[in-house]
Amino acid sequence: MNTINGQIISLAVPVLGDDVKKALCDVIQSGWLTMGDRVKEFESRFAELHGVENAVAVNSCTAGLHLCLAALGIGPGDKVLVPSLTFVATVNAVLYVGATPVFVDIEDIVSPHISIEDAERKYSSAVKAVFVMHYGGYVVDLQAWRAFADAHKIFLIEDAAHAPAVGEVGRCSDAAAFSFFTNKNMTTSEGGMVMARDPSVLSSIRYQRSHGMTSGTLDRQKGHAYSYDVTTLGYNYRMDELRAAMGLIQLERLSKWNKRRRELSGYYRQIIESKITKVNIPFEHVHETSAHLMPVLIPEEANRISVMKKLRENGIQTSIHYPPIHQFSYYKKRFPGVELPKTEAFCARELTLPLHPLLSEDDIKYVCKSLQEAILF
Repeated sequence: MNTINGQIISLAVPVLGDDVKKALCDVIQSGWLTMGDRVKEFESRFAELHGVENAVAVNSCTAGLHLCLAALGIGPGDKVLVPSLTFVATVNAVLYVGATPVFVDIEDIVSPHISIEDAERKYSSAVKAVFVMHYGGYVVDLQAWRAFADAHKIFLIEDAAHAPAVGEVGRCSDAAAFSFFTNKNMTTSEGGMVMARDPSVLSSIRYQRSHGMTSGTLDRQKGHAYSYDVTTLGYNYRMDELRAAMGLIQLERLSKWNKRRRELSGYYRQIIESKITKVNIPFEHVHETSAHLMPVLIPEEANRISVMKKLRENGIQTSIHYPPIHQFSYYKKRFPGVELPKTEAFCARELTLPLHPLLSEDDIKYVCKSLQEAILF
């Protein structure tokens, strides 16, 4: 296997160090591993970074998406407008609350965000919410979607898994869920965060993440409460102290890492646009982004699997973001006949290249050279 440094160039690499190890050891030595003071501090700092008053930490973005819908009262008989170009958790969460997803096409292959025009066509009085997803970290037009939601008197929910600490993400919607999975711009291994502009909705999310209980174990241990009530149906979606400690370290570097990702994305764009003209890059260079992914569109005539195999032989890991949800076996059976021509055209050509802060310019040159050779092969 040939690589520039004799090492595999991975699609994504979590940036960890001794400070993370120390933070985890400090939690273990404290003897308090469950949801406690570190979780509260992590919530506070994440909220501050995003310009909001508060946030709720959860054990995954999927849990966060579920809680957003539940706290907003979405349920059986309701419909939710959703993209098919997203990770399956976005749509799964709609089913968790007993609602029905309505699949919406993307704008076009160079702007693969959920389309307001198609959403207008598919809107009905049963629609109670719309999910927007910041694909690859590229921020959707939140003001336009806020106007759409307000005009139809429905909720606007952000799947912000790809877009922490960028633009107005988390501030314009009724609720937003973020991801700290291993491949994200910052990681707690597993984990997520939820924000909501209505304090009562955020309070509901906070209770529901922990079985609907009115007090937590730490409150009772400190003598702030002696018992608890259960006021709503809840779930075990809590974040633990280990993940919160890791998140506090990662959060300090998030803005710097986002900046580096944007620089590397720009370098990719410069090389591809000048030397691999058969490959297209979604979005414009000036588009506001956290640069979570480096998606490209290979030529229609190219065999994507062959291209990926050739890159793998050269020590370069790639992926596909994403196979369209409406074409998964489960969803085809449950919601037959869905056709999203623009989404399908995009997904048939999309290829995700490595992007993370540990990459060098030489790594990117090598990836681009290998991509060009693989396409011509």
